[in-house]
Amino acid sequence: MSVQLNHTIVHSRNNREAAAFLADVLGLEVGTEWGPFVPVETANGVTLDFATVPADSLAVQHYAFLVSEEEFDASFARIRAGGIPYFADPHMKRPGEINHNDGGRGVYFLDPSGHGMEIITRPYGYQEPAAG
Repeated sequence: MSVQLNHTIVHSRNNREAAAFLADVLGLEVGTEWGPFVPVETANGVTLDFATVPADSLAVQHYAFLVSEEEFDASFARIRAGGIPYFADPHMKRPGEINHNDGGRGVYFLDPSGHGMEIITRPYGYQEPAAG
């Protein structure tokens, strides 16, 4: 078996709120709470398990999600409809814009715990296949 990421724990101020926020933006389902975790599973089987932690132990992280063009349109529409501030860059110097890095589209936004979230339609370093 090749190595695959199975799950990661996402520390949050409120595990239910954070899981619901991400699931809503990405058009995913919130899974069944298991112990201290509220899971959100992505299409490739990776689960983000949201856990509530004290505010003083919350380290802000970055999570990037590769989505199709259609999924980007739907997620971006939900971001805009929800009044969620978004940016073209991770440093938040280009508010209200999307980027077109690597020939795709991308946008950054913050979740309720302050984590940097990103949706992109092309992986970093993507190059169009040569015409053949």
